[in-house]
Amino acid sequence: MANRTAEQAADFNAELEALIAAEGPPSGALLQRIIAPRAGDPLDVRALYLDEDKGNRHRSRASRRTLLEIPGDSEVSFASYFNAFPASYWRRWTTLDEVELRLHVDNPCRIDVYRSKADATQIHVQGQVVEEAGLVSFTLDLKPFEDGGWYWFDITTESEQVTLLDSGWYATVPAPGRGAVAVAITTFNRPDDCVGALRALGEDPLVLDSLEAVIVADQGTRKVRDAGGFLEAAESLGGRLRIHDQGNLGGSGGFARGMYEALTNTDCEQILLMDDDIVIEPDSVLRALAFSRFAENPMLVGGQMLNLQARSHLHSMGEVVDQYKFMWRAAPNVTYDHDFAQYPLRDDDSADMHRRIDVDYNGWWMCMIPRSVAEQLGLPLPLFIKWDDTEYGLRAGKAGHPTASLPGVAIWHMPWSDKDDATDWQAYFHLRNRLVVGAMYGRHRRPTEMLKHMTKSTLKHLLSLEYSTVALQDRAIQDFLAGPQGLFDLLPGALPEVRRQRAEYSDGQVLPSARDLPLPSMDAVRAERFLKPPTNPVTIGATLAESLVHNVLPVKPTNHQRPQLNIAARDARWFLLSRIDGATVATADGRGVAFRKRDPRIFWRLLKQAAGNHLRLAREWPRLSKVYRQAKPELTSLESWREVFESAPPQG
Repeated sequence: MANRTAEQAADFNAELEALIAAEGPPSGALLQRIIAPRAGDPLDVRALYLDEDKGNRHRSRASRRTLLEIPGDSEVSFASYFNAFPASYWRRWTTLDEVELRLHVDNPCRIDVYRSKADATQIHVQGQVVEEAGLVSFTLDLKPFEDGGWYWFDITTESEQVTLLDSGWYATVPAPGRGAVAVAITTFNRPDDCVGALRALGEDPLVLDSLEAVIVADQGTRKVRDAGGFLEAAESLGGRLRIHDQGNLGGSGGFARGMYEALTNTDCEQILLMDDDIVIEPDSVLRALAFSRFAENPMLVGGQMLNLQARSHLHSMGEVVDQYKFMWRAAPNVTYDHDFAQYPLRDDDSADMHRRIDVDYNGWWMCMIPRSVAEQLGLPLPLFIKWDDTEYGLRAGKAGHPTASLPGVAIWHMPWSDKDDATDWQAYFHLRNRLVVGAMYGRHRRPTEMLKHMTKSTLKHLLSLEYSTVALQDRAIQDFLAGPQGLFDLLPGALPEVRRQRAEYSDGQVLPSARDLPLPSMDAVRAERFLKPPTNPVTIGATLAESLVHNVLPVKPTNHQRPQLNIAARDARWFLLSRIDGATVATADGRGVAFRKRDPRIFWRLLKQAAGNHLRLAREWPRLSKVYRQAKPELTSLESWREVFESAPPQG
């Protein structure tokens, strides 16, 4: 029979579970379960779990996450993001020399094991024809994976359906140490998202068993306790949930509170930092934990970022800091926003997915820090948001504790492309904190390349009529120049001041829609000419000169009443905006517009201030670098942060 009835399937599965129970627990530690996609996931998400024949209407089915029913006369590959084994990372960072693939099947089938090299070359390792129900295991060497590569397996069924149950990748030895995780979540007015994250942690029994505590720093006025489903989510955590209400101290203040509580009020061995506005694959917690326990030396284990808007896309695979510009960027050889639904792991266009990527830090959307590392290094810098995770990774690396962004460990998060955070109120924190971290970790006595990058960026913002951005950057430099002693004082108060200052400029005032203003005055043909970017040094120079001259000329008042253009967010480039007097520009999320208005007086005033600031930074950088480095122990101490928590009453 090609397929079983539901009743027959239940009988077969019960028999298989009995066989598994009779085997007893495996001798080695579980590293990574074989998991099936959720029933309600979008179809393209299946590509993160299974590599199937897209033309086959009889697809594999899952009644639970660790049970997969594979139709008869079919072939399924587990060369996928969540089910292949990232062997090169385990080879590089852990003490393991081999792993065991353990598969439980209930009917005859063929199993083939493959591996890849760093250049994506695929090699058949072992094949086995399975004659009867039970355990099939393969012991696999990790030595050939110094530069990159994965292990995976394929299953080919005969006439009958095959059930794969409670299978996974295992170590051949027990895990060292103790797996006891304290999860620290920071939330600000996202109660529903936070409850979703809590629910995901509590719904998986193995994940729940690994949790010592779940600590939520609730910094908003809309409280997590008041969200729908909170009581059920809290109950599923079995008394592990601890909520701490405090004033809005930003991500760094929230994560500092979580780390502080984990270190002082639990006996956890690992601290897992996690954003609230995510969707998590729960097995990622167990995978990060296993990797952390087997690490040759204590290290940070980060989760990669999948795109919440296009869920088969791997948005961020790993990041580093450019030590010349002192700016974060994607690590070398990383593919941005890779779509596994279009380019599966075995596809020729996925070659870069097989290379091991080494990083300087991991974003705190998901990052596991060993307790011993946190005790040695202290808490985050008081930076509110931006650069706190980067600084901690650099601090850890300097102390001999590297970071790995581990494939197969991931959360879904909103992509950066849907945010204006480089130009909105967050521009202040971007630059101030970049300067703080650069002063502490920069390798060069003078920040020449960073200042060049800042000058170019300032000019581009001004030509794009983003005056509020440059004004906030001016404020950021002034606060940096004032020294590290003000960072704790600015922690609760900087945000409202920054928002107030930004609202003084037209580009900082968001309107619901361009329909609230008159129709644009410029005809479409002329606008199309402005949209063409300059492509060589001559045209770039000519456009820049024209733009600077335009910013000497007076503004036509009617262009501040009626926009000349309605510009999409993707088209808001300096070479367009610098040659007009007024235009609406959509926000990155498409929920509003700003009416940007050219003002030559503001342009030249801000440009002059920026030039003076950059000269002062160049002159005082050696002294400031020394001052900030000396202040780091106090800025990251438990005692300093305790005083902050005691003086930050809850909002609302």
